[in-house]
Amino acid sequence: MSSTNAANVAGVIDHTMLKADATKAEIMQLCAEAKTYHFATVCVNAGWVALAAASLAGSGVGITTVAGFPLGATTSKAKAAEAEDAITCGATEVDMVLNIGLLKSGDEAGVKRDVEAVVAACKGKATVKVILETGLLTDAEKVRACEICKEAGADFVKTSTGFGKGGATEEDIALMRRTVGPDMGVKASGGVRDLETALKMLAAGATRIGASASVAIANGGKGEGY
Repeated sequence: MSSTNAANVAGVIDHTMLKADATKAEIMQLCAEAKTYHFATVCVNAGWVALAAASLAGSGVGITTVAGFPLGATTSKAKAAEAEDAITCGATEVDMVLNIGLLKSGDEAGVKRDVEAVVAACKGKATVKVILETGLLTDAEKVRACEICKEAGADFVKTSTGFGKGGATEEDIALMRRTVGPDMGVKASGGVRDLETALKMLAAGATRIGASASVAIANGGKGEGY
């Protein structure tokens, strides 16, 4: 793979560190790497958003955080409040977790309301990505989840938290892309650890990559982690 491909891929990566034991030094290193490689955003837990925003001010690197993470089972009000607080701290993108239990219960109206609550909280302030946790869903459920997210006004659908079963696959990315059409974002996350895999995800229809192995990907190698 060429360095040009690696550089192009770097620009669509959310450089991610969501582990519970992440330290301040590690978050600062994450931000320094994001500036060096010109990643799209860093993705951190909400408690680190203000630190990341201060570190990345003026760099052009965005700040992604998560809401309802990693299970998606909190209330819509709680997810919206997480999003609002994170935006106040400097978040520019919010990756919320779909209420998987509601989807599997057939409560599509409840799923839509849940997404709409976060979309409303972020409107005009932050991009909303909805994590489907595809490893827990049937293909039919993936399709319906994508349709609901689109109807609810989300900006992206995303494969995985990295904390659940499975991760991104080319087949799921292609399915999600076919379902949402050409204009909505699709984020591949979970198990993307090398440039070859990242390029396959982009070819399948992804427009964003979530990874903790971002530096290895940008250097054309293979890394560990999310």
